[in-house]
Amino acid sequence: MTFDITIIGGGIVGLSAAWQWQRRFPRMKLLVLEKEAAPGRHQTGHNSGVIHAGVYYAPGSLKAGLCKQGLRETVRFCKENRIPYEQCGKLLVATDPLESQRLQALYRRCRENGIDGELLDAAALKTREPNIRGSGAIYVRDTGIVDFKKICERLGQLIRAGGGEIRLNTRVSAISENDRTLTLKTDGGEINTAFLICCAGLQADRLVRAHGLEADFRIIPFRGEYYRLPAGKSDLIRHLIYPIPDPALPFLGVHLTRTIDGGISVGPNAVLGWKREGYDRFNFSLADSGDMLAYPGFWKLLSRHLGYGLAEMKNSWWKRGYLRQVRKYCPRLALSDLLPYPSGVRAQAVLADGTLVHDFHFAESPRSLHVCNAPSPAATSALPIGAYICDRLAAKMS
Repeated sequence: MTFDITIIGGGIVGLSAAWQWQRRFPRMKLLVLEKEAAPGRHQTGHNSGVIHAGVYYAPGSLKAGLCKQGLRETVRFCKENRIPYEQCGKLLVATDPLESQRLQALYRRCRENGIDGELLDAAALKTREPNIRGSGAIYVRDTGIVDFKKICERLGQLIRAGGGEIRLNTRVSAISENDRTLTLKTDGGEINTAFLICCAGLQADRLVRAHGLEADFRIIPFRGEYYRLPAGKSDLIRHLIYPIPDPALPFLGVHLTRTIDGGISVGPNAVLGWKREGYDRFNFSLADSGDMLAYPGFWKLLSRHLGYGLAEMKNSWWKRGYLRQVRKYCPRLALSDLLPYPSGVRAQAVLADGTLVHDFHFAESPRSLHVCNAPSPAATSALPIGAYICDRLAAKMS
């Protein structure tokens, strides 16, 4: 089995890269390999469904540029393919003096990133959201919501319609490369391919090592726990409601998110995961935990953020603590309003010195490109990051 281009990973980033490669090189024989029974089973299918505008990201960074472009392209793709979406806007709400200072810094960042943000005082916030309490807010009008699994489904349909093959239930265990081809060892036999793109998400570091490349990072999983509100409170908010995040952390805090099916989700928090693809509280993998505990960067990360990690763990087990994070800006909510909802797991790349990788991170060989870190908002940025991946790999062909 020989292909011109193979993409490992059937999440939204891998499918975007496959679709855009196919549009550029329609005569090339293309294959997508996905180890699960359906595409989008992991990070793509377990996120909040928000189309981000790019408020938080460092001006000039790859992440900031791709997010802003990704919002436009995601909306256009949804329109062209009749996928339901809504640009309901987002409010970043400050509730204390420290958050008010951080709000001003975020507002400046909005302007630096060319984002249409409006600064609101407490009265204007109350007018927009009667059930939300705060000393001020930033209104980001372009932020939207969608079901990213629907985008995945449509990308898969387009790839197949263009003659590409998507092979499910196929796990890659080893990758070898010479100056003319790559050979992928899978549980369905060997596959030869001229070029390779790897978008393995939670398994990204393992595929880099399986290729014999140097992995200067490890994936540390963080489980994000969500709740949903009862149907009777589906009109509680008109926009998405976010707290002001701590700029030292890559997590945005527990927020209220309208979903495209008409509900409201609450979350996520960020607790250390003991299984990379474990979505339940008691999931544990000896192999995943051993990899994490043996990595020096994990212990350095832990020492830097021990207090935050312990607080998140406490609130994970103590529901009242979780609720308190939401009640500071939405006091109407009660403990009985927090109903079960599926969790997600974030693949966070961490360097050996304990540094969190905040931007996209790659490893490569003469015939391959591995996406090692596709940080939030990777789903929003999936279409332009797919094009960026194609640019980088196509340059190897010349």
